[in-house]
Amino acid sequence: MSGFAPDWLKLREGTDHRARDKGLLQKLSAHFADRAEVRVMDLGAGLGSNLRGTFAALPARQHWILVDHDPVLLAAACEAIADWADSARPTASGVEAIKDGRSLHVALKRHDLAADPAPWAGEKPDLVTAAALFDLVSEPWIERFVAALAQAKLAFYTVLTHDNTTAWLPAHPSDTEMHAAFESHFERDKGFGPSAGGRASSLIANALEKSGYIVECASSPWQLGHEDKALIAALAQGWADAVRETGKVPEAAIKAWLEARTADGVTCTVGHEDLLALPTR
Repeated sequence: MSGFAPDWLKLREGTDHRARDKGLLQKLSAHFADRAEVRVMDLGAGLGSNLRGTFAALPARQHWILVDHDPVLLAAACEAIADWADSARPTASGVEAIKDGRSLHVALKRHDLAADPAPWAGEKPDLVTAAALFDLVSEPWIERFVAALAQAKLAFYTVLTHDNTTAWLPAHPSDTEMHAAFESHFERDKGFGPSAGGRASSLIANALEKSGYIVECASSPWQLGHEDKALIAALAQGWADAVRETGKVPEAAIKAWLEARTADGVTCTVGHEDLLALPTR
């Protein structure tokens, strides 16, 4: 994991950060308000975007463990964090950085999350977090993850979980069949078993509530307009490529839809959900 191209991760980062629900982020901040430091484990960390989107809500001293199966992305995450920080220096395990008065000690952990959804054994972080990950995993994987999380009584914050809603404007005759085919592709095995897709957030919330967590969810949609033309074009191309693989939509319809979706004036709302879960016992 992660399997995503660095260019795609870079392209979406600003939109991801804007889309986060600010209310849940404030509640996360309040949970750790009396702490001088915090240990955070970020699952499927990619280029470290989740760190950059979350750090301002956390205490002044932060110890991050970035977990990903892709060593190239982990190395690139260190570079991205160093470029973003006010100051940074490499360490044997990752990078140390200062940003907006906060001290960030970042370590890298290569780990196969498909085989083991709980890479915190022996490390006991204060917070487990992830971004745009849980819609890719299977329902049994979610059950294993929640069981391990609850056993360790760890706080959990995840953002930008796909919720199965997308609205393109202006409307196109092939929108309905394209959306249905894309969602069927989304639910294919991404290495964790058949993906939970748009059901992921509710599956996690229900499992966590049964395990004694206080769970809050909030909508965090991408709102893509004229200034997001590059991201809209990349998203539309990704949809077209995925739909082709399903064989459910004629090629002529895919081409016509893609041409319309990469034209000037297109807007798009992509639904996501954020979730904060705090243990009660």
